[in-house]
Amino acid sequence: MSILRDSTTSLYQQIAQQLLDEIRRGDFEPSGKLPSEAELGQRFKVSRVTVRLAIGKLSDDGVVERKQGKGTFAAAKQVRHGLDALRSFHEALLLQGLNASMRVTGSQVVAVPETLRVLFGSSLQCLCVERLHFVDGEAIAMGRSYLPLELETVVWKDVEQQPIYSVLESVTGCAVSRADMAIRAQQADKTLATALNVPRGAALLVMERTSWFADGRCCDRTTFYIRPERYSFVLSGVFKQGH
Repeated sequence: MSILRDSTTSLYQQIAQQLLDEIRRGDFEPSGKLPSEAELGQRFKVSRVTVRLAIGKLSDDGVVERKQGKGTFAAAKQVRHGLDALRSFHEALLLQGLNASMRVTGSQVVAVPETLRVLFGSSLQCLCVERLHFVDGEAIAMGRSYLPLELETVVWKDVEQQPIYSVLESVTGCAVSRADMAIRAQQADKTLATALNVPRGAALLVMERTSWFADGRCCDRTTFYIRPERYSFVLSGVFKQGH
């Protein structure tokens, strides 16, 4: 489809719309990279200024991302996590049809952190497991879980793609019955910046999840450090006819 030079719609808006249609069709997959400004100028027979305006509009609309030194890319699909259902972080990704995977980056027995002693009762030790969560091979979150010592014998490489909740149930025979979640923001330190490929000091979403068995035992305290441009939390509510 060519642009119309006698149209009432400006050239850059026409180019932006055409590129948007192509992005939606997946024409630039798998990398998502768009042609350079020079290539687009040659293709549409317009100046680089006009191309820059078109790309600027797509960027302002959140359709593309400009990566310095790398070019312009179709913006990654944002992941949505519903807060009104009990499901694991990984399951929330899979339910959206995403190409989600996990990688265990560490597991060790540690002393129960002082701030968690009230949760783990008389236990002096717990298991700390760290995992990276990926979508389409790109790290979007790191999770650090403190778990009952019963899971010490788990070979985490063997269950790398299983949600924590599934592992808990298979080892203990008990299902997770509820979870409390808190959400805040935090700057990425050196470790998180490296793991998530973001600048040090970048803002991250932090979800802190505390999960419980039906008998009241705490079975999981996990903190997820999440790239905010890839993730959003949603909560559905129903308004009741009130007084």
